[in-house]
Amino acid sequence: MQISLVIPLLNEAESLPELHAWITDVMQQNNFSYEIIFLDDGSTDNSWAIISDLAQKDEHVKGVKFKRNYGKSQALHAGFKLAQGDVVITMDADLQDNPEEIPELYRMITNENYDLISGWKKVRHDSKIKKNIPSKVFNWAARKVSGIYLHDFNCGLKAYKNQVIKDINVYGEMHRYIPFLAKNEGYTHIGEKVVKHQARKYGETKFGSGRFIKGVLDLITLWFLTRFAKRPMHLFGALGILMFLIGGLATVFILAVKAYKLYYHIPTHLVTDRPWFYIALAAMILGSQFFLAGFLGEMLIKNSSNVQRYKVDAEV
Repeated sequence: MQISLVIPLLNEAESLPELHAWITDVMQQNNFSYEIIFLDDGSTDNSWAIISDLAQKDEHVKGVKFKRNYGKSQALHAGFKLAQGDVVITMDADLQDNPEEIPELYRMITNENYDLISGWKKVRHDSKIKKNIPSKVFNWAARKVSGIYLHDFNCGLKAYKNQVIKDINVYGEMHRYIPFLAKNEGYTHIGEKVVKHQARKYGETKFGSGRFIKGVLDLITLWFLTRFAKRPMHLFGALGILMFLIGGLATVFILAVKAYKLYYHIPTHLVTDRPWFYIALAAMILGSQFFLAGFLGEMLIKNSSNVQRYKVDAEV
């Protein structure tokens, strides 16, 4: 099979028949062998009934329905497990992603040997205040942290080699960072394609402003896991030593000043009456705790039997 289309959705009953017809038309024009996997992420409208009807009429259609809304990452994870095509293409179900981009995305993966192609909605049809400006800030931060210079990390229209989506683990809200996840697994041939962005035809967007806060937090989490998941002592140990040294040196200084004043009979207060003493003591305690956290992390990693230390690409 050449192409698997993985389409997560939530309450998109009005869009589904039109989207299916559009995809089918593109696929037949290009003589692709394909499958369409709809992932119903706990819709409360008529979406699942429409998917079931499409599956009965079209052998290319498959569907998965969640009992409740788990989020886009979980929907993509389920779709990736089912996908059998050589090239896997994800897109949203709201008709804002254009199926006519599929042939070129497929060509770039197969002919130009890209591991992943991310869409770039260069011309958007969204509210500038609600989506455009926050997206630019978010994408700037993602580029700086990941080292992958894509313009639109959050674009739902992406294409992958099948092996890429089998090797990555999309969880939480990490669907925004699939290129970052792929890079961390050794898939570095990542490209970008300008894609057409359609204005929303039915309903309203399912994403609020809170997604950008979650996106930033997820980016920090991914940065931390990438750099320190297998070597926590490098972070916590370094912080612990630094804070302990600062606290220790401050304590020595405070005691030295106290001793100097006592030696020369200069009036002075009790060390415990000075706030700097407690600040220095707190720094030493926190430093010890950071170091202990790093040490325990290293012990857990060493004694965990299911930690994957590396992946073998080939043997001869």
